[in-house]
Amino acid sequence: MTTEVKTVSLPIPSQEYDPIDQEITRRLIEQTVENLSTQLKSIEKIDSNQLSNAIRKKQFLLMGVKHG
Repeated sequence: MTTEVKTVSLPIPSQEYDPIDQEITRRLIEQTVENLSTQLKSIEKIDSNQLSNAIRKKQFLLMGVKHG
C-alpha cells in the first residue's frame, strides 16, 4: 500500500457571508471525511487479514506440539 499525501486548500472566506462559499467549503470537508473513512476501512481490512493469517499460522504450528 502506497502512502499518498493529498492536500486540499479551503477557499479563503470573504468579509461577508457568502452561501456559495459556505456550500463549497462544506462539500470539501464532507468529501475529505468520506475519503478518510474509506481509507480507514481499507486499513482495518488489511490489518484484520494480517492478524487472521498470524492466528492461523500459530494454530497450525501448535497442532504439532504434544500437550501433557
